[in-house]
Amino acid sequence: MTTTANKTLLSSLQLSDKNTLFVFALASEAAEAFEHVNKLICGIGKVSAAYELTRAIHIHKPSLIVNLGSAGSNVFSSGEVVCCTQFIQRDMDVCVMGYEKYETPLSGIAPLLNYGIEIEGLPHGICGTGDNFEVSHSCSDYNVIDMEAYSLALVAMKEQIPFLCLKYISDGADGTAAESWNVQVHKAAEAFKKILFTAE
Repeated sequence: MTTTANKTLLSSLQLSDKNTLFVFALASEAAEAFEHVNKLICGIGKVSAAYELTRAIHIHKPSLIVNLGSAGSNVFSSGEVVCCTQFIQRDMDVCVMGYEKYETPLSGIAPLLNYGIEIEGLPHGICGTGDNFEVSHSCSDYNVIDMEAYSLALVAMKEQIPFLCLKYISDGADGTAAESWNVQVHKAAEAFKKILFTAE
């Protein structure tokens, strides 16, 4: 399994370069704060994310992929931005056939995918990606929950493109998650813009 997680400073990343591709699941996560960059709205879920990013890579040939989006967590606080360099496909379970939990059979890829740029000064998270909206999270294997990042990280790794993943915590992945997400998701874009572009 390829691992390229390394600590770096935001100032060393060419975020405004035309070859940087910013990937969001939803337009509301980008809002008007990212109109000046090359961005992709990949849609919700693992399949849509994988397809749209693969297609965009072969059209635009980016040198850096930046995934920005909302996520749930019962560890990090609402409004916090977390840098993820480790990913789990949380709805992959073939344990009854002797595989490890989260392992995709015959893929040769370990259950915990290590791929990404770690930004100094931001908390580190392990992102569990799956095709469901979690409202009763209790698993300690991952502390950030979303529906696209694992697929995006996997495609970036296979295409050997550096990958940065930042998640804005919008809800507690609990019984009030849906209501909290609807309120908080619109704040994500401004939080990302403040972190990524204030030094420009």
